[in-house]
Amino acid sequence: MNAHIKHSADATTVEEGLAIQEEQAKFDDDFATETAMSNTLLTPRFYTTDFEELDAIDVTPVRAEWDALIAQMESDPNKGHFKKNEDWDHVDWDGMEPKLKAEFIDFLISSCTAEFSGCVLYKEMKRRGSNQDITQLFQLMARDEARHAGFINDALREAGLRVNLGFLTQSKKYTYFRPKFIYYATYLSEKIGYARYITIFRHLEAHPEHRFHPIFKWFEEWCNDEFSHGEAFALLMKTDPKLTESFTNKLWIKFFLTAVYSTMYVRDHQRPAFHKALGVDPDWYAHEVFTKTSVLTGQIFPLMLDIEHPRWQRNLVRMQKANVQIAEAKKRGGVSGFFGNIAGSAKAALAFVSLYTIPAIKHQVPESTVLRPAY
Repeated sequence: MNAHIKHSADATTVEEGLAIQEEQAKFDDDFATETAMSNTLLTPRFYTTDFEELDAIDVTPVRAEWDALIAQMESDPNKGHFKKNEDWDHVDWDGMEPKLKAEFIDFLISSCTAEFSGCVLYKEMKRRGSNQDITQLFQLMARDEARHAGFINDALREAGLRVNLGFLTQSKKYTYFRPKFIYYATYLSEKIGYARYITIFRHLEAHPEHRFHPIFKWFEEWCNDEFSHGEAFALLMKTDPKLTESFTNKLWIKFFLTAVYSTMYVRDHQRPAFHKALGVDPDWYAHEVFTKTSVLTGQIFPLMLDIEHPRWQRNLVRMQKANVQIAEAKKRGGVSGFFGNIAGSAKAALAFVSLYTIPAIKHQVPESTVLRPAY
């Protein structure tokens, strides 16, 4: 690692960024790391895949768009950006309302884990691959995600917490997904991440009185990284038309859209104090994010979810209530807890099936895949 690099924001490679994180590991906190280590349906996961299949991708069919995107990412517009500067206001963690503090810390730990899970997957592809197009892309994306995770850890450190990213890499349970499922899930997580961050950023631009923490000021550049990563996965999918055009894969696309949207809805409703402090109604926020994400994913997916359908909102609420029932049953334990968990899980499954069976909206995928951040 170069001696002059002091902060992960200035690192030009993922290796440099992670080495800086490793150096700071002495500040790590058991609570934050244990929270990041937890595995539930709602917590971010670490993924592994068939790296040889990824390495065999030929980007020739999308070469012009590919080279333009790689050149933009190589120009590294956000180098040095993700660190505190004069815009970073003092945060009174001790004076923060306890429920808001707990929910905001949970939001930061979850976000850090999600960013770092992308970093781990991308870094592994870069390490294992020999296809220069693919390894170059994954190196650039891993660099960005390492910066994001490091920046969130800086924010957590002010609250006396840190996530031990090195420990997570070695100890977190990994979920195997076939490459096409990695494309669908990761593409969606990057695009919905953009929609989430830009919606909050624009809301707080209009209502700065609700900006209770300075990290929100960095959300515009942050979400533009997410946007670029999503563009890359859209191009990867475009190299093989079967991924988005076969009947079976359309069913999978609809499944991942439904799973990602409903998971986001349930998770966000676990943080009422956080959204109240932002001045955001969680139902309004979910609808805004779903609307933006549906428009964005139309660049490559031939279908959209009908989020205006009468069954849509009703069954999201059913899923959220079932999740509350599951959480209360687990806390209660014993025989009643066991059966409460089963009943809640059955309700959640039925609500998901009802969401999944809402007829999708089909549309024609445009000739050109690449978009520009529009929100």
